[in-house]
Amino acid sequence: MKRVWVVVASSTVARLFAAESAAGPLEELEEMVHPEGRLHERELVSDLPGRTFDSTGAGRHAKAAGVAPKEQEAVNFAIQVAERLEAGRTEGRFDALVLVAAPRFLGLLRGRLSPPARERVILELDQNLVHLDGREIREHLPERLYPTL
Repeated sequence: MKRVWVVVASSTVARLFAAESAAGPLEELEEMVHPEGRLHERELVSDLPGRTFDSTGAGRHAKAAGVAPKEQEAVNFAIQVAERLEAGRTEGRFDALVLVAAPRFLGLLRGRLSPPARERVILELDQNLVHLDGREIREHLPERLYPTL
């Protein structure tokens, strides 16, 4: 019997569930909250962007920001979630992984998983279901999470 972890995430909340059997219910194990993801851009930035000189002449202009602060917070949270999943993998807490997340966050999370954790992903669902309870989330997943022998 495989131990399956189901991660249901957005840029502000990640919920970790376990399924003890291929067709069994989900049991919530943990919730990670990232309140910075709910802040507005102006609350994430401490001041105006720096200024720089033009390469020629005496003109000055504001420096362009590399990554929007809100996007950076989503990246930071994806890293935290990926680190938690990696810890679970190295502790042998799951054999297979299901990722359920809003499309943008799913891409961020997928890109931050270690190669061994990525190999354990058996299903990805690009929907934001963090507001649903375990029973409702389970209804969005296949009847059997993995084939049985």
